[in-house]
Amino acid sequence: MDTTTQNRRRNITYRWVRQLHLWIGAWGALAALLYGYTGLVMNHRIGDGAWPQGDSTETARITLRIPADARATPEQLSLWLRQHRQLDAQLIRKSGPGGSEGKPAPKWNLSGGTAGNSWSVEYMPGSDTATLKRSHHSPLAALNRLHKAIGGGLLWVLLADSFAIGMVLLGLSGIWMWARGRSPRTLVFSVMGLATCVFAAIVGLALA
Repeated sequence: MDTTTQNRRRNITYRWVRQLHLWIGAWGALAALLYGYTGLVMNHRIGDGAWPQGDSTETARITLRIPADARATPEQLSLWLRQHRQLDAQLIRKSGPGGSEGKPAPKWNLSGGTAGNSWSVEYMPGSDTATLKRSHHSPLAALNRLHKAIGGGLLWVLLADSFAIGMVLLGLSGIWMWARGRSPRTLVFSVMGLATCVFAAIVGLALA
């Protein structure tokens, strides 16, 4: 294969990778704004100078009577809530055995809803009642919940997955285009090399 043909193929590959990079960037532009902004906000949620995280307000608290056939397992309780209260649990948590020697009593926590309006049910195994709490979240709090994949539903999960895959492809295509035509020495003594060193050092310190 002659040099002209090789160069032509490299140029075609470069144009396709560049176009892919642009398409993915256009698809994920709004996601980058959302995740970047909420990530910045949540990164400063602790300390004296903590940034506002939005407000979550409890709007209702109800005592539910739980029938005997819904008390055996969290899954049975979840099924009963879906069938009789139209509450579809997206998250089920069960504490350890506890209940003795000063340990907290076991309990089940089921929760669901949307990013803006959520509900949670707390149940102590063996009890005939459970507490249902409903909460409303301000726009900022709701966006933070979406960032953490809480309350978005299946469509949001699929959309967020596409954004996450897009970010991986953006990174790979960006590195490929940056490295194209540069020698290893040039790459090491460049913004890419500096960013790699800083990233590796900070991640290493965080994991130590």
